[in-house]
Amino acid sequence: MGIDNRSGESENIPFRTGRFYNVGSNWYFSSREQADLGPFLTKEAATQALLVYLQDIETQNNLTIAS
Repeated sequence: MGIDNRSGESENIPFRTGRFYNVGSNWYFSSREQADLGPFLTKEAATQALLVYLQDIETQNNLTIAS
């Protein structure tokens, strides 16, 4: 199983790092807009927080486009 290209990317796929990491027993995720978000008690909690964060970013982008 390979890595799929993102929309608009050429055939050469850039190296992508994981968004999630842990320090001790705490989990964090990285975003382009902010450095690091967390801590979360579990990776699952960090994953859910990332989904909410991405929905918020999409909503903000849609509001900006509509303005």
